[in-house]
Amino acid sequence: MTTQLSRLTLSDFRSYASLRFAPAARVNVFAGPNGSGKTNLLEAISLLVPGRGLRGARFSELARKGEGATGGWAVAAQIDDAAGGFEIGTGSAEGAPERRVFLLDGQKPRAQADIALRLAAVWLTPQMDRLFTESASGRRRFLDRLVVALEPGHAREMAAFEAASSQRNRLLGDRPDPAWLSGLEDAMARHAVAATAGRAALLGQLNATLARGAAAPFPLVGLDLACPIDAKLRQRPALDVEDELRTSYRNARAQDAVQRGASLGPQKSDLLITDAATGRPAALSSTGQQKAMLIGIVLGHAALIAATRGTPPLLLLDEPLVHLDAAHRTALFAAIGTLDLSAWLTGTDVEPFAGLAAACYTIRDGSIGLI
Repeated sequence: MTTQLSRLTLSDFRSYASLRFAPAARVNVFAGPNGSGKTNLLEAISLLVPGRGLRGARFSELARKGEGATGGWAVAAQIDDAAGGFEIGTGSAEGAPERRVFLLDGQKPRAQADIALRLAAVWLTPQMDRLFTESASGRRRFLDRLVVALEPGHAREMAAFEAASSQRNRLLGDRPDPAWLSGLEDAMARHAVAATAGRAALLGQLNATLARGAAAPFPLVGLDLACPIDAKLRQRPALDVEDELRTSYRNARAQDAVQRGASLGPQKSDLLITDAATGRPAALSSTGQQKAMLIGIVLGHAALIAATRGTPPLLLLDEPLVHLDAAHRTALFAAIGTLDLSAWLTGTDVEPFAGLAAACYTIRDGSIGLI
């Protein structure tokens, strides 16, 4: 059975004062002018899984502004699946606008990873069209989202590395106890290796999935990790690499104090994306080719999640047809049908989606109407 979002409820979220919506189909298209709330709707769904959602916004920015606004926000959904379904909710934490809380079947989960194990979501936004040409940090965030969707513990590894690295940065200029620094560097080494191994494992799985044609006929891409730690892990056991990192951090204390940051770690890696047929970097491809490559990666990732976990993710595509020619539009519609997942798509007009078997809606002034 497809994992289906059968009911969505929003309270004071972005442009929505209140919304209770039950989609009519597995695949749903939402059309409306810019600023009508299409992206807000998809963002709300993306927040049903851990992370900052498809915009990466601060949680304090999500609450509706204006008359009658409460200052908080909430998103809730009924999810139907083969196990009988469950309810999931999230919203602002009282008195802490930059925190949010989760509820799973009315109970607070032990950890956000419990949510990620029950539900996954993948998405595509117009801002991601710049993935191939923007900074490496954007590609790292994209890659980490892919990893977390399959391995929720990856988020803990990254957070633990960043916390230890931040503490070390603060201490380096204060003549700290060397033993204290060594403890932080030990944590950095362990979490850096674990996080890098997680990234590399995901890329290996995704490359294999794409090679089997999971995203055909979209261009086949090759994904690789430009990372000194990954290069070491390909040659030596993880424990040996951890020891090397500890030594490197100890020897780089003076240098890192000057540059106010660790000179080695997962924060220095980059995701390399190439056209598998030509070996050409994706950054050198046309805008249309880049969009087709990106859609292929997202579809391949969705197929990998479905194959690995036995249940497909929610697929959220914001303005996916921009820069796509007619052939690739048809291919996208066919892929959505083949993957048998719950998909939510947006566009300014409904006509370009005519070849997609979907329920179509208009969005205006925070309300949704079936066409």
